[in-house]
Formats: sequence, C-alpha cells, structure tokens
Amino acid sequence: MTKVKSLNDLKKMREELQAKVTLREKSDHPDKLVQVKVSMATCGIASGAKEIMNYFIEELDHRAVEAIVTQTGCMGFCHAEPTIEVILPGEASVVFGHVDIKRADEIIEKYIKGGELVDGIIPVNYETVKENKNE
Repeated sequence: MTKVKSLNDLKKMREELQAKVTLREKSDHPDKLVQVKVSMATCGIASGAKEIMNYFIEELDHRAVEAIVTQTGCMGFCHAEPTIEVILPGEASVVFGHVDIKRADEIIEKYIKGGELVDGIIPVNYETVKENKNE
C-alpha cells in the first residue's frame, strides 16, 4: 500500500479508489455498458476468482472501457472455475470458464474491445429437443 505523506497524496488515493468503485458499481444504465460478472461462490473464490475480478476492475479502467464489474453467486459451472459472464451492449451473454490472467487479458482485448470470440466459452443451450412427429 502507498504511504500517505501529504494531503495531496490522500486526495489522489481517494480519486483512484473512487474510480475503481465507480467502475465496479455503475448501475444507472448497465445495459449500455459492458457487463462483467465474476462468479464468487466458494469454488470460484478457491480457484482465484477474487484475483480475476480485481484484474478486470483495474484493466477495464486502465484501458478506458466503459464497463461495470460485479460479482455473482454460483453459475453452476464449478468444474470450470473461475468463471465470468460477459454481456456486451445489445448482445447475448457469454460465459467463459477457466479464466486466468492471460485469458482475462485476451477476453478484454479480443472479445470486449474487438468483438471476436475467444477460447474458453462454456456453451449454453436454451432450446429444448423437439419431438419427432413421424414417430
């Protein structure tokens, strides 16, 4: 932690922390922002989700990406922790598994900033199997 030696140091630290809180907790219009939800259930935390969440908070701010980063409970993908859900404005959500710092960087650069899908997507099928009417 940085040592505070003056009132200006304290003000600068406050501004930096406030920017991080703002990035994490914007809620006025989340549908117009990139949303990153980090699974922070017990298995996610044990797998390093807290480090991943902090990375997204810091890097999205550093790269000037308008986003909101929040935590969520279990997504049901315990085998693939840490997991994150990313929702780009106007797009369907995408869940990524086995997210480490390298993959998080790739998700930010390629998917969030470039719109290009990257490895690690957990497929979700919301459709049901239709009965065969010929049977």
